[in-house]
Amino acid sequence: MIDYSRYDDTQLLSLLAQNDESAFTEIYHRYWEKLFYKAGKKLGDLSEAENIVQDIFLDIWQRRSKLEVTGDLSHYLAVALKYRVINYQNRYAKKATHQAHVSLQDTAADRTTEEWLAYSELNRCMAALVAGLPEKCQLAFRLREEGLSQQQIADKMGVSENTVETHIGRALKSLRKGLTLLFSLL
Repeated sequence: MIDYSRYDDTQLLSLLAQNDESAFTEIYHRYWEKLFYKAGKKLGDLSEAENIVQDIFLDIWQRRSKLEVTGDLSHYLAVALKYRVINYQNRYAKKATHQAHVSLQDTAADRTTEEWLAYSELNRCMAALVAGLPEKCQLAFRLREEGLSQQQIADKMGVSENTVETHIGRALKSLRKGLTLLFSLL
């Protein structure tokens, strides 16, 4: 029986290229625990760390005849681990971001619907309050809502600016009372 523990990495890789399972087993035992420790530390998920390390060794076995390692095998494995961890983290981050986005959309849709219903109800109540104003106050208020200045409203209504100011003041006072009463009921 050959003692593969005495071989260096270059010799083991050479034997591995010749389909020597024992050389692969030696590489596996030599590096598995180190890679698993690093992966577990970086990911914080031992199950996923184990999967990543197993995938690295599976990839080595599958590419054994074409595998070209220039330099130290430990560096090659460390880089392979680094990129697999990064890929996993990117996939996990994308998944988490997608889930957060979907959750945010659901929350926003719920909130938007609630806000729209509240806004619609407030508009309905406001329209009822405006409809309950005296005719001249109502007209002055609506023209103001259209963005007309007090001078323009006065010209349209055929009254002085002071009269327009009085009508709008009364309208606002009445609306404020009505909204205060409405909000106190809610």
